[in-house]
Amino acid sequence: MARNQIYSKRSDEFVNLTFDDIIKSRKIQGSVIRKTPMEMSATFSQITGSQVYLKSECLQKTGSFKVRGAYAKIATLSKDEKKKGVIAASAGNHAQGVAFASALEKIPCTIVMPVTASPAKVAATRSYGANVILSGTIYDESWSKALELSQKTGSQIVHAFDDEKVIAAQGVIGLEILESLPDVDEIYLPIGGGGLAAGVLKAVKTKKPKVKVIGVQSTAFPAMKKSVDSGKLESVKGQMTIADGISVKKPGEFTFKIINELIDDIVLVDDSQIIKAMFLLMERTKMVVEPAGAVSLAYLLDKRPSKGKKVVPILSGGNVDMYLLGQIVAKGLTEMGRMVKIFIILTDKPGALKEVVDVISALSVNIVEVVHDRLSTSIPAGTAGVTLSLETENEKHAQKLINYLKEKNIQFKIMT
Repeated sequence: MARNQIYSKRSDEFVNLTFDDIIKSRKIQGSVIRKTPMEMSATFSQITGSQVYLKSECLQKTGSFKVRGAYAKIATLSKDEKKKGVIAASAGNHAQGVAFASALEKIPCTIVMPVTASPAKVAATRSYGANVILSGTIYDESWSKALELSQKTGSQIVHAFDDEKVIAAQGVIGLEILESLPDVDEIYLPIGGGGLAAGVLKAVKTKKPKVKVIGVQSTAFPAMKKSVDSGKLESVKGQMTIADGISVKKPGEFTFKIINELIDDIVLVDDSQIIKAMFLLMERTKMVVEPAGAVSLAYLLDKRPSKGKKVVPILSGGNVDMYLLGQIVAKGLTEMGRMVKIFIILTDKPGALKEVVDVISALSVNIVEVVHDRLSTSIPAGTAGVTLSLETENEKHAQKLINYLKEKNIQFKIMT
């Protein structure tokens, strides 16, 4: 089989996906799609020992790279296809991309989203005028429903990743990286179904084959890694994860063939690593990046695999539920040893709490929250249970606080 030929089981035809297709897609995207910024981060470079350049697709229109593929696909549909409208399945980002592109082209649009999709993403999708149907608990189940509806209505399916025009459109990101940083050594990118990875691989490996491209998946849904390791399409059951954008049970046929041939490696991260990356991105760069969009940086921060090299993690999206964001801040502080919660039983008398507060203040520890409990059955009469949420500078500072409390003979229990 020729290098650029991809066999599609769906159509029983060979599909030629070439570098020229990526160039053509760039022209189609035109001024509708932003060329997102790519800037060096001094903070993350210092932490990892690499020269880290953040490719911020989280700042793309609709908040994700997905709009590139959605627009390129929809803009090139025939008049008859546009009349019948389009349908897509998505956990959120592809949904918004398809809805946005459909609104520009003024065509009917139906989006099938999992019932577990972020309410913010559902609302955003509807805001573009799309008809949203909630069905299934993960992407794969929503996809089955979209296929069923497409067969009934004749609407054109816009696949989230396994479509040659979608893949070519995502490949434009690879071109932008090479133009902004011609001497890049390594590119790290998230993999769910594989559309982003396949497109970037085709672009980068065609122009500069020595540049390493490493895919990053969640430990909860390592379907592409499992497939590449075995050399054939594999599926996974999946587990709970905050990275819903890459929670795909089975990769695409097109994307797998490209990735299997060209990828340098696929690595895994868990939710705790993702939370740390999201937290640091907010605190240090002032960027809100969703869990799936932060996995590339999460791996770099945790493993620090490329010291001295110029590396580009692609931050693929920034659409995150606000309630989850609040949890990320709290959990991020805890993960980094900057939030300590302790429980103390005090004599219920004036000044008892002040004595503890004075000890804590002596170490310049910030008291974030104080919760008193006198009524619970576990609290002895004549005492008060006090839960203190304390903000420290880092793990070393937190440990210093704990040691100091012990020295002062303050009886406490560490809750987090």
